[in-house]
Order: sequence, then structure tokens, then C-alpha cells
Amino acid sequence: SLAAAPAPAAPAPAPAPAPEPAIRAESELPLDARFSPERIRADVAFLSDDLLEGRDTASRGHEIAMRFVAQRFAALGLVPMGDVGADGQRGWLQRITFQKTEFADGPVGVEVTGPAGQQAFEQRKDVVLSPNPNMLKLDVTAPVVFVGYGIDNARLGINDYAGLDVKGKIVVVLRGYPLGMASEEGAHLSRTKNQMAEAHGAVGVLTLGTNASLAVRSWARTVQLSRGTSFDWVSPEGKVRDDAPGVVLSASIDDAVANALLAGAPRTLAQIRAEADRKGGRPKGFALKTSLRGFATTQGSRVSSANVVAMLPGADPVLAKQTVVLSGHLDHLGISPARPGDAPDKDRINNGAMDNAVGSATTMEVARVMAADKAPPRRSVLFLITTGEEKGLLGADYYAHFPTVAKASVVGNVDLDMPILLYPFTDLVAYGADHSTLGPQVAAAVAPMQVALAPDPEPAETIFVRSDHYMFVKQGVPAVFLGTGYANGGGAASRAFLDKVYHSPADDMNQAWNWRAGARFAEANWRITRAMADADAPPRWFKGDFFGDTFAPAAEKAAKVR
Repeated sequence: SLAAAPAPAAPAPAPAPAPEPAIRAESELPLDARFSPERIRADVAFLSDDLLEGRDTASRGHEIAMRFVAQRFAALGLVPMGDVGADGQRGWLQRITFQKTEFADGPVGVEVTGPAGQQAFEQRKDVVLSPNPNMLKLDVTAPVVFVGYGIDNARLGINDYAGLDVKGKIVVVLRGYPLGMASEEGAHLSRTKNQMAEAHGAVGVLTLGTNASLAVRSWARTVQLSRGTSFDWVSPEGKVRDDAPGVVLSASIDDAVANALLAGAPRTLAQIRAEADRKGGRPKGFALKTSLRGFATTQGSRVSSANVVAMLPGADPVLAKQTVVLSGHLDHLGISPARPGDAPDKDRINNGAMDNAVGSATTMEVARVMAADKAPPRRSVLFLITTGEEKGLLGADYYAHFPTVAKASVVGNVDLDMPILLYPFTDLVAYGADHSTLGPQVAAAVAPMQVALAPDPEPAETIFVRSDHYMFVKQGVPAVFLGTGYANGGGAASRAFLDKVYHSPADDMNQAWNWRAGARFAEANWRITRAMADADAPPRWFKGDFFGDTFAPAAEKAAKVR
């Protein structure tokens, strides 16, 4: 039995807790009458209807949705800014060819050979391999090296590859970035680890969860979200996009594979994770006594989808040559495959009402009001409805690489993706606001609406690299992604949505929608877009900013406002 604990000393009287702020009623929050809750509701209802079957990229339902948006833009008198047709006229659609790569019949998995002999591990059980679009028959065997977080960035003074020989080898990297690193820089570095590995000569990257990353996304969830299919855009010259072609094997691994790889190593998995748990902890790398074979047979096909692109020309004879972009993605996940034991009438359509019929409807509403404004914007405004976001931000990446306007003319971007319209929001999160003058511009634009700008409430989710604006950032364009914040009941509403509804058939019109909040979100984005379009100076990166210096080193910078 347990010994009784000694009686504690009487505690000092605790101070009275601060009262919870009262939830502000919708009627207390102002709304410009030009923005229509009913119109946004109607557009979301159409785009998320079962008829469109979840708007999967390159599906018939997505094609219907694209044409619906294009006709809305045409009715507003906007200028089509898609591809130039055979007749020499521009259309509304920017067509993109995608390479679709999926696993074919045959074994898929890895084998680890080392002090404990040879052990085999199965796909979607112990390992999740990503299909390689440029190697349909994969069979690679190489020694393995643990490289900590696998980050090499001279600006931040981090090189996890120092002193390690990884040429022709497979590296094991910890997921994420060291605790205490700025979340947006860390998110970017996390997303580009394959390129860093390739620069050091590695041929494969295995990603291993830390305690922190597994708390955000468990191994079971990683397996659940793995599609077994990859999409990559094909350039106009016919080349499949591949950011790290030298890395032929890319996979996530669970603890069973990690422990097999670490057999005979100087440190255990538990020790490595314990060090990663400490603020600033960066486990040092070391060569392993094991080798790994990865194998898979895949098949590739080509499919077509499109961005919808429209412009409202600017009125200023000089500034009209510059373009600000308001974007949102239209695609979603389509129909989930049936599982054993499913009822015949089980709902498997991922309607994507919040994600992201709302963003597309908001963009159309901003375009409608802006086109009717008595004074047109000074700069040209491009309305971009992208495809392939759910496949890896592909439509936005393609547009950022191959814009239908002069590339140098694009000066700023605001992206709209999945605002949670279930409560009367009183704050917004502008992911990326700390890096450029867009941050204070956004804050000033929405202040008359009694809306504040809030910091990232969930930095571990690395939202900054998970929406379309990031592809403009990588081309040197100041950009933010705008979402509803956690104040006034937003935290509970957002967490409930993400836990129970996100990326599921429950994301439909049967949720407890707040359509007035949708109209207010449209008004906020109209204000922000007009502020970008009408300012004397275009958005500028702040001096000394990581992203500005990395992607736009020669661009004029602004002093950061304190």
C-alpha cells in the first residue's frame, strides 16, 4: 500500500480568477450592408452539394464547380486571365496537366538489415512510402545515417549534417524542428528537408516522429491520411515537378522501423526523443550499423484540372501595372473509398463546405462588391481560385511559377482557406503577418470592424506552409493566409471542427453555420484587398526578415514597425 502523504501546509488565499470575457453577440458586431450572408450561403450550398461529389481534383464535380465560378466572374464584368486559346482570346481557366502516381500491384515496403538480422516492414502498417513520379520501379538499398532534425541553414547557424557522410545513403530525420525555433521558419525548414538531404548527396529520407510531433499527429493518423497517390504538376515543357529528384526514397516510419534501424547504435530512440523534448534540443547525428532497402512498383497517368483566374484592372496609370492577388482553393477530397462493414447508404462524400467552398464563395463575394465600387482600385486585383491544394498546394505553385500576368508585377497575396464560420469572430489570424508590411496593413484594414489581429494559436500545426500563400512566398511575394481567430468562442469551435469534422463527410451544410460571420469575413477581405490595391507603396518584406532575405534578397525592404 501507499504511505500516507504528510498533511500539506495551509495554502495562501488564491487571488480571484479573472472573469472570462463575455461572448459578444452577432448583433453587436458591425457589417457593411453590401455583403450578403444569404449569397454566401447559397454559393457554399451549391459548391458543397452532393452533385459535385466532393470536388476532387480533375473530377467531373470539380469541373462543374470551376465553370460555376468562371460564370460568376463573367457576370461581374471581370477580365478573363486564364490561358490564351487558339482564337487568340484569353479564357477563364488556366489548364494544368498533373502526373498522378499510385502504387501498382506488387509488394511495397522496406527491409532493415543489421545486427539483429533482416526484418521486413509493411506499407501502411509500419511505414508510409510516398510514390515517386520519376521512378515507377523503385528498389534502392543503402546504408543509413541518423541526422537529427536534418536541417542545414547557414542564416540560422544550423547544420545537422556537419561531420556526417551521407552521400549515396539514406538519412533518418526527426519530424519538425527544435523546440523554441520560430514556428514559421521551422515550418518552412521542415517542408524542405528533402532538398537539404539532396544537397548533401542522400538518396533517401525517412521521417521519424518526436514526442511533440506525435502529440499533434499520431502514427495511426499519419497512416489514415496517407493516400497512396501523389500528384505533381507538369510544366509546359512536359517536365514533372520534383523539388529533390536525387532523393528517390521518401517515407515516414514508426517506432518498430526506427528501433530496427537503431540496433547497435550509441543512443536509443527514447534517449533521442528525450533530448528533442528539451527547448533547443538538437540530437546530434551518427552513422547507423544498419542498411535499408525500400521497394515499390507504381504506375503513372496524366490528368487535367484548372485554376480559375479573373482580373479587375486597376485605375492608376502607373500602379495598375502592379497586381495584388486574392486566392482560395476550390478542390476538396472527393468520395472516400468504402471500408469493410460500411452500410450501403453510408455517406462517403467529402463535401468540403468549410474546406474550402467558403473560401471560394468569399472570393466571389469580394469580387462582386469590388467590381461594383464607384472608385476602382488603383492596382489591378487578380482573383485566383486554385485547384490541387489538397494534393500539395499544386495549383497555387503552378500559378506562382507560371503566372498569366507578368511575374514581376505580382506584389502581394492574401489567401483564404477554411475560415471557421460557426461563431461571431472578433479576431483574425494572418499567418505570415510578422514578415512584411502586410501585417500592419491587415490590422489597420479590419480595425473599423472591431476585429483584432491575433498571433498563431496553434504553432505546432505549421499552418504557415500548409496553404496556398506559401507558394507565393517562395517566389518572393509578401503574402498572408487569413483565418478566423480563437477569441469570442472561436477556440472551442475551431478545435471541435478540426477534431470531428475536418476532412470528413461531416463537413457539409448540416453544421451550425453563422452566415453573418461569413459576410463579415468577406468584408474583412474586401477591406484588406482594397488596402493592398490602393496604398502608395506595395507590400514590402521587413529588413532582416528570414523569408524576405531568403526568397527576395534584392527586393526593397521596409523597417519593421515595433
